[in-house]
Amino acid sequence: MSTTAATSANTEASAGSKPTKPLPVPEGSVMITVKVARFNPDNDLGAHWDSFQVPCLPTDRFLNVLIYIKSYLDGTLTFRRSCAHGVCGSDAMRINGVNRLACKVLMRDMLPKDNKPLTMTVEPIRGLPVEKDLVVDMEPFFDAYRAVKPFLITTGNEPTRERIQSAQDRHRFDDTTKCILCACCTTSCPVFWNDGSYFGPAAIVNAHRFIFDSRDEGAAERLNILNDAEGVWRCRTTFNCTDACPRGIEVTQAIQEVKRALLFTR
Repeated sequence: MSTTAATSANTEASAGSKPTKPLPVPEGSVMITVKVARFNPDNDLGAHWDSFQVPCLPTDRFLNVLIYIKSYLDGTLTFRRSCAHGVCGSDAMRINGVNRLACKVLMRDMLPKDNKPLTMTVEPIRGLPVEKDLVVDMEPFFDAYRAVKPFLITTGNEPTRERIQSAQDRHRFDDTTKCILCACCTTSCPVFWNDGSYFGPAAIVNAHRFIFDSRDEGAAERLNILNDAEGVWRCRTTFNCTDACPRGIEVTQAIQEVKRALLFTR
């Protein structure tokens, strides 16, 4: 497991055994079927699917469903999670074929209104190497993030007071400050799936955050980086990234603004 990923979130990976006593079933819960994509490099089973019957309440989040499976049904199920409040971005995964944070998927929105049986699928986000079950190697993602220099670049002496910025200047890049580096946008991108060398939406979003910061002096340097063959021009404007973002960032718009900056401000 990569050092960055391991330190940024807890990894659910302890071994378990089959239950020997009745499983807890909360009053008012509904039984659902959860199909989980499994992969363990330490055995010969290869990639396969496991199904579990899980009781859930409308007040649950999908993360609670996974924790129930790990706690009572199969302790070997492996996934990442940390804050459970949609802030850390650790539990990004494909739920019913769509990139989401497991802690932000509310079961009340998933349960059928007519009490029909519900089957949900969960698998790791695409385009990154799978390490085990729902855990992927995030290092290629963070390599792209670091490549765009996502920090304030200035010259001259360090100021003796804070760098003042108007509300209007701050508003210019406000949307892209919301990124939590969950990788939902990047791993929903067909270009990234086909060519992992593409910087990807998340890296461009974080470059945008500093390119348009009035206090920063490194915009030209970042634009040169993104003008590369694997940079911003690889975007095909499919809007997958915007749809996948759990923070509601207008990712496609940010990418287009970086393209315009390359065309008209150089």
